[in-house]
Amino acid sequence: MEIILKYFADFSPAQIEQFTKLEGLYKEWNEKINVISRKDIDALYEKHVLHSLAIAVLCNFDKGAEVVDIGTGGGFPGIPLAIFFPDVKFTLVDSIGKKIKVVQEVAAAIGLKNVTAIHGRVEEIKGKTFDFAVSRAVAPLGDLWKWISPLIRLGQRSDEFPNGLLCLKGGDLTKEIFESGLKRIVQAWSVHNIFQEPAFEDKFLLYVPKLQ
Repeated sequence: MEIILKYFADFSPAQIEQFTKLEGLYKEWNEKINVISRKDIDALYEKHVLHSLAIAVLCNFDKGAEVVDIGTGGGFPGIPLAIFFPDVKFTLVDSIGKKIKVVQEVAAAIGLKNVTAIHGRVEEIKGKTFDFAVSRAVAPLGDLWKWISPLIRLGQRSDEFPNGLLCLKGGDLTKEIFESGLKRIVQAWSVHNIFQEPAFEDKFLLYVPKLQ
């Protein structure tokens, strides 16, 4: 938890309590369902929570905005972002039912009222649109955009960016960005420039705007 407070100093007591509870909850659930790599569970706050919050540093979602987390797994980046933005509505989607069960239980245990969890594939969602989509290491950029772009509504529900996709990825992304067909519009930031921790040296945050 200390590493979160190293970079953020203005959380409410309720938010600090919610973040603090995550470690025990995820360790407990990881004993039943392997939602986080065994080698990473002891670095939960750095490699999962802080990593997720890189999105919050660059994009301040408007109050009432609706955000979908594609392939959330055990709840990343969606749950840390939902704690950070209590007035934003988050829909966390994953095709694996047991992972969505963990999301539901963790959200309930820390009192998150702004999270809805859906078992299924994001491209199968009907009758629902969002302002932003977020994801973390789920699929190639081109696939993510193909799945989610029809569900993102035009507009701007943040001070910094028009509505679009924000995704966390690692490694050399040159080929992936080229193959996505989005090279002209995608923007990229080094997570290591946001949080100066060794774990983020090869991590990046990509943004694709919804233009039409």
